[in-house]
Amino acid sequence: MKSTDVAPEGAWFKSSYSGAEGNSCIEIAPLTSGIGIRDSKDKEGPALVVSAETWAAFVSPMRSGQFEN
Repeated sequence: MKSTDVAPEGAWFKSSYSGAEGNSCIEIAPLTSGIGIRDSKDKEGPALVVSAETWAAFVSPMRSGQFEN
C-alpha cells in the first residue's frame, strides 16, 4: 500500500531519537485502524499498517533498553 494512501504527509513523523543524517529511519503515522510505518527516505513508497498492539509489542523491548549495548 502506498504511504500516501495510508495517511497525509503531515501525519507522518520520525522519532526524536532519529539522527540528523536520516540514513536509516522510519516514520510512523497514528491511524484510527492502527499505526502506519514507512521508510523516511521514500515518502511516496510503500507503507505497512499494523495494529496498535503489534506496534506496542515491537517498541516495548526498545523502550525498556533490552537492545542497548
